[in-house]
Amino acid sequence: MQFKLMAQMTVLSIFSLAGLFSFFGGKEMPQHEFSGTSQSEVLDHTAWNSLLKKYVDNTGNVDYKGFNNDQAALTSYLEYLGNTSPSDIWSKEEALAYYINLYNAATVQLILNNYPTKSIKDIKDPWGKEWVRIGSETFSLGDIEHKILRKMNEPRIHFAINCASFSCPKLLNEAYTSEKIEDQLQQASEDFVNDPTRNIISKEKLQLSNIFKWYKKDFTENGSLIDYIKTYSQKDIDPKADIKYVTYDWSLNEKK
Repeated sequence: MQFKLMAQMTVLSIFSLAGLFSFFGGKEMPQHEFSGTSQSEVLDHTAWNSLLKKYVDNTGNVDYKGFNNDQAALTSYLEYLGNTSPSDIWSKEEALAYYINLYNAATVQLILNNYPTKSIKDIKDPWGKEWVRIGSETFSLGDIEHKILRKMNEPRIHFAINCASFSCPKLLNEAYTSEKIEDQLQQASEDFVNDPTRNIISKEKLQLSNIFKWYKKDFTENGSLIDYIKTYSQKDIDPKADIKYVTYDWSLNEKK
């Protein structure tokens, strides 16, 4: 009887370990506390900032053909980030800027690697393939979004990271930095919520981006979805307003 019980426990342990291995993709995910308090600008995002200023307009549309001519600069920036692993001494602001810029720069690189393309969804496994290097490990865009950024308890990241599509929050044409990120995230949130091409808001009816549906849990930890949207909306909203979701446009956010 004892042997049978031990055998059952062993099997359960194996399945548990297999589940963990599957969930984390067989590698250890970053588990930093980011307890630093200084805004020391550990990283230099100047190169990314210059590329964004040059090839992204104020509405977030991207000149991918032009970007393609600066592939070396983009690759160099991604290598720079890859060689600078996040540390516990970083502040949360520094870490957010690092991962948001990494995600956005890597997304642009993914498009350029497959250009021309009509949609990021035409690329095989765009969010699941592990190719973005951080230190000695490689991560997928999905890893960075779901297993790192979303774990940082900052729902505004959903308005800052860009998936190279027209319905995504716009790609900001400046780099995120630790000293400016609070204002940048605030502005990105206000811009997205009040953009009539992404959300149509009236007092009694909301036609919302699917981002609010897909990540509703992130937005409702401290209240309802309407409570969250009212924080940034320029229009008054009834607490019982009807909510519907608009079709998501996955076409490439390319400058015409």
